Amino acid sequence: MKNSKVYFCDMTTGMKECLTDKFMRLAKAAGIDQIDFMDKFVAIKIHFGERGNLAFLRHNYAAALLKYVKSKGGKPFLTDCSTLYPGSRSDAISHLECASENGYNSLTVGCPIIIADGLLGKTETLVPINCEQVKEAKIGVAIMDADIVLSLSHFKAHEGAGAGGAIKNLGMGCGSKAGKKEMHSEGTPSVHTDDCVGCGTCKDACGQAAISYGDDTKAAIDYDKCAGCG
Repeated sequence: MKNSKVYFCDMTTGMKECLTDKFMRLAKAAGIDQIDFMDKFVAIKIHFGERGNLAFLRHNYAAALLKYVKSKGGKPFLTDCSTLYPGSRSDAISHLECASENGYNSLTVGCPIIIADGLLGKTETLVPINCEQVKEAKIGVAIMDADIVLSLSHFKAHEGAGAGGAIKNLGMGCGSKAGKKEMHSEGTPSVHTDDCVGCGTCKDACGQAAISYGDDTKAAIDYDKCAGCG
């Protein structure tokens, strides 16, 4: 596979150009103006951020990109899939509420927001990939139904891979809950029984009801239920 060209810009601006203008200049340098958007459904895959943190792209960048796509005749929407772990993005309703709290809604960005894998994260399309471990990828329906997918990614540190960005945004982020469970299946946790004090914190946090406590008050994991979500 031929290496892609990667374009960089700094965050400095002058009197005649704001950051979103500079962002769109970067997108055009990368070739966005070569895409035919006319009458196409355009999924813009993004991470809306968790409730209470700032580790996500501000909605202004998405709005600038959406404005450009619409000016070229496209039908854009912002999208993401539900998380496997419990929290503020584990179903479509809480996900949309969280997105709005973080500045993402139809008024601020100028287009609809669609949670690609439906209300409970179960609305998926099976995509044949015929890899060694996984034969079918389970992808959110709205992403697969789109004619064009654009990825807006933020950089993050990652305990498993070192860093997460564009590949994670698409590879993990486009998976339904079942798809994410498959991807996490080799990363199941274990209990350090010598350190376990039986406080119940892990049991309360587990969305799969996979953790229980024995007579010795030590946590035990049912790996048939565990999703490996971390």
